Amino acid sequence: MIEFAQPVFPAVGPHAPIASAPGIDGGVRVLYLDANVGLGLRVKHALEEQGLSVTPVTSSGEAFIMLGQQAFDVIAVEHAMPSETGLDVLARLGPRHTRSPVIYVTGSADARLVLQALRRGADEYVIKDSSPEFYELLMTAIGNVIERWRLKTQKAEDERAVREARDRAELLLEEVNHRIANSLGLVVAMVRLQAAVVSDPAAISALQETQARINAIAGVHRRLYTSDHIGRVEISDYLTHLVEELQASLADDEHPCTLRLSAERLMITTDKAISVGIVVGELVTNAFKYAYGVGQSGDIRISIALTPTEMICLTVEDDGRGFDPQLPSLGTGLGIKILAAMATSLKAVVQHPAQKRGTRVLLEFSQE
Repeated sequence: MIEFAQPVFPAVGPHAPIASAPGIDGGVRVLYLDANVGLGLRVKHALEEQGLSVTPVTSSGEAFIMLGQQAFDVIAVEHAMPSETGLDVLARLGPRHTRSPVIYVTGSADARLVLQALRRGADEYVIKDSSPEFYELLMTAIGNVIERWRLKTQKAEDERAVREARDRAELLLEEVNHRIANSLGLVVAMVRLQAAVVSDPAAISALQETQARINAIAGVHRRLYTSDHIGRVEISDYLTHLVEELQASLADDEHPCTLRLSAERLMITTDKAISVGIVVGELVTNAFKYAYGVGQSGDIRISIALTPTEMICLTVEDDGRGFDPQLPSLGTGLGIKILAAMATSLKAVVQHPAQKRGTRVLLEFSQE
């Protein structure tokens, strides 16, 4: 911000200095519309002494011709015109965001007129009289609107820079999630190949469970790079794809079970989505293995919904032989340990509500 010297204006009433206005530097271009030719010339002289460039015009037609030929930093409009008012000119100039700031100049001290001008789009106003203070007030008003315009422009530029930085970060994050999903997909393929070349049933089962766990994590990253929500996953979409993968990989002649999903459209964080996916994978895998007898078909139902207390309730249940958590595990026990770890990350407790038939496992956790 440059402060100007305080010159004396000859032929402008009493010789009095005009104080420099904040926000003005040299080269500011002002279009001054006033039907009074003499006043326009005096304004030109006074402001150009301060380093501004002033173009006085006496009609709106002339003003719009000048606006079509060159750019102005500030437009000053007199209220009293021969065939129209400054309010009419304001309407023709258009909204604030489409043109330079406007200073409304009026010889009336009527507050209603000033308020009307500001509502119509004027950025500042000056009461005109024959004293030298008018030029000082006009200079101050120009400084004010220039400074406000500069701050507004700077804010818009800062917001644009923030948006561009955010867009770059989102693109980078999308690419990272894409690559992670692809890499995990490659790991799943290698685990599948490994399972195909071993003959030990226990090893095959362990590799299939590992494959399901990796798929649960990869699925979250696939949802992330196709989502408009950074760091959050739409859980029903995610679980739909996960359940389809589990159905395809686990169902066979010995375990002809059918997965059925009921999921509300809820947004949850990435970490919780991964934990939910692994929990579902573990519970569904256990249900496939132990809920029904060999060759026996049956349903395995997965449900996720919002409770009246705004908690998320995840349920996996079947109609099979039932499960007693007090009895020793039928397998290695790794799945139970993983389930407990995921429940801890969700800040939830694994519950086994009493069932007359089958098994029901329930977890409740917060959305955030």
